[in-house]
Amino acid sequence: MNIVLVNPPHTAIGSRVPDDHLPPLGLLAVGGPLLDAGHRVRLVDAEFGPMPLSTLVDEALSDNPDFVLIGHSGSTSAHPTALRIAEMIKARAPGVIILYGGVFPTYHWRDVLAATEVFDFIVRGEGEATALALVEALEKRRPVSGVAGIAYRDDCGRPFATPPAMTITDLDACRVGWELIDHGRYSYWGGKRAVVMQFSRGCPHLCNYCGQRGFWTRWRHRDPVSFAKEIAWLHREHGVELVNLADENPTSSKKAWRAFLDAMIGENVPVLIVGSTRADDIVRDADILHLYRKAGVIRWLLGMENTDEATLSLIRKGGSTKSDREAIRLLRRHGILSMATWVAGFEDEGFRDLWRGFRQLIAYDPDQIQALYVTPHRWTPFFRIAKGRKVIQKDVRLWDYKHQVLHMTRLQPWMLFFAVKLIELAVQSRPKALARILFHPDPEQRHSMRWYTRMGRRVWFREVWGFLVRDRRVADGPTLAEFWGAPQDAEEESMAFQRPARKPAMFVMEDRRIAESRRPAG
Repeated sequence: MNIVLVNPPHTAIGSRVPDDHLPPLGLLAVGGPLLDAGHRVRLVDAEFGPMPLSTLVDEALSDNPDFVLIGHSGSTSAHPTALRIAEMIKARAPGVIILYGGVFPTYHWRDVLAATEVFDFIVRGEGEATALALVEALEKRRPVSGVAGIAYRDDCGRPFATPPAMTITDLDACRVGWELIDHGRYSYWGGKRAVVMQFSRGCPHLCNYCGQRGFWTRWRHRDPVSFAKEIAWLHREHGVELVNLADENPTSSKKAWRAFLDAMIGENVPVLIVGSTRADDIVRDADILHLYRKAGVIRWLLGMENTDEATLSLIRKGGSTKSDREAIRLLRRHGILSMATWVAGFEDEGFRDLWRGFRQLIAYDPDQIQALYVTPHRWTPFFRIAKGRKVIQKDVRLWDYKHQVLHMTRLQPWMLFFAVKLIELAVQSRPKALARILFHPDPEQRHSMRWYTRMGRRVWFREVWGFLVRDRRVADGPTLAEFWGAPQDAEEESMAFQRPARKPAMFVMEDRRIAESRRPAG
């Protein structure tokens, strides 16, 4: 079959401002099994430019495809664009079968299928095995009701979903279709040839606001040695200089992560690694952090979310301000940059709360900061907590963590916005922070901090301009539940879990520890 994968252009500021673009890992991961099954597969990546939608549709339909698969990593804010693309494709080629996948359609399948007929099928959860099974069922004219993990309209036109698909336990069994991209077009970190990869999927922790935890269902990891070999192959064959890990928590298993670090050191390739992890894991790994840097790790984003212990308890973060500070100290000691995320809006903050948060961020002394706004997802437990709060941003394209979407009773939107912008500016422009940017002894770190500062400055001014001129907010909007619908936290796990095949003994005890950490107290 002739299949086109479409990566819609994203409206988020972070996608439009940088000169660098990363390849769409999710689509490449779906494309690999389709290629191996003998199908013709092509990628149209509209992030470059960005590509006008009319040009995108021309490209997608240029060789009369049988199927068009649409997906995007930022699937909530990308949904309006994905919908418009599907509408334009159907208007031009009504016979083309359109498949839609990602986190947002996985949970909002009822709403999507009820609102429009341009999406023929929705792939729910992991797409590698499900998309292949669906394409082959349609090709061989078998009943699609036998394909697990999809949603579609039944014979009466009503949205219908088959039982959840099983999680992929062997992450090495489904290869990424790297041949679908020209590696020379993709870069990050200031022009370094780069890719996105996953060492693991899922997270064993119970943060109640996380939109990814239930999507992946359980934490699993790739074979550490095979993963390191793939990175080395990408460097030697395609000149890849940097890997951006898309994992929620790649370091969950210390033994598995240590095995990967050792394998990367053994491969001896000059590849930099950036990603995100938990501060607790950094503190836990104090004795092996020298191996992190030796293996290529140059920056960790630490999902701290807040600096207030009561808020951390509300969102069930499970960490502490003490471990957050210690993690930043340990990373700096071992030559690894720290980026701290700080999220406003979990609770109804006032200026005093923001001031206290700012002072604690200064005490943390991170190399970089990423200030975000709480953006609730309907399938998470936090949505139930916040369901009565008013929505001030009804444009779904702006539900991207960089725009305030929920009403605050003590602060007007302009007050919160400029307070957050001033916090960012103050943290990044401290004399100590500027000295690191200008005089850091490691030239690689100096390059990366200067690149991030240049990009951050452009994003900062773009956000201010957008708030003042372009973005529109409502004064008396609907409640969160009225805007999105009833809470879906009972359906948080998108797939059925199957126990993996027997693992090497070195990982068995560690996996038991991870499983224990998921059990609620009492």
